[in-house]
Amino acid sequence: MPQNEYIELARKRHGQRLDHFERMRKREARKPHALAQKAKKLKGIKAKLYHKQRYSEKVQMQKTLKMHEKKKSKTKKEDAVPEGAVPAYLLEREGQSRAKILSNMVKQKRKEKAGKWTVPLPKVRAVGEEEVFKVLRTGKSRKKGWKRMITKACYVGENFTRKPAKFERFIRPMGLRFKKAHVTHPELKATFCLPIIGVKKNPQSPMFTQLGVITKGTVVEVNVSELGLVTQGGKVVWGKYAQVTNNPENDGCINAVLLV
Repeated sequence: MPQNEYIELARKRHGQRLDHFERMRKREARKPHALAQKAKKLKGIKAKLYHKQRYSEKVQMQKTLKMHEKKKSKTKKEDAVPEGAVPAYLLEREGQSRAKILSNMVKQKRKEKAGKWTVPLPKVRAVGEEEVFKVLRTGKSRKKGWKRMITKACYVGENFTRKPAKFERFIRPMGLRFKKAHVTHPELKATFCLPIIGVKKNPQSPMFTQLGVITKGTVVEVNVSELGLVTQGGKVVWGKYAQVTNNPENDGCINAVLLV
């Protein structure tokens, strides 16, 4: 038996304290006070993050309560007028219908939203780390092999500066760094050379996403301000996602399809 399960073992042998559940109830009752004290003491960025988290929790709780209230509410039917003669004892009654939490309209909207983000390439070939990273031998003895050179196309930000050679773990060669992509708009049937803002998701690995490695099927964010796309509110769209449809390390360029 593992070392750290002695509490469970003691409970199996001797049971719990007589006042266990009372203590647990009191602990739960004290919890809001402890959280309030924490909120008062925090300062700076930690306080901002904590208050943001608490606010989102409260909003979610309010939504849940509203949904439960709505579940059993009764709404008046305006158009429910019975045909023909109505008995005297039914004259004052109004047609009522029970409201549901998720109406058909909401379900339909959800389906549309889910279908909106279908990507041109739903499946891509798996790429292993051995294919992406090349081991570099370092040091005078040439025995240390803790450095990796990336062999695929990648993106680094505008203000990127390399670490000192002694501390650099991953090396991204200058020849494989890309700043622009050829993005095709599926509805306009036109291709534009747009600057890349960042790598949103690489389906191969979260580490590749973090390093900015671009392989086939990667979703990148591109700057579409040149296209003049406008939202329903009249604001100009600045960034949009696009999926890479070619192998950039073979072609020497990034071809992508805009996700509309």
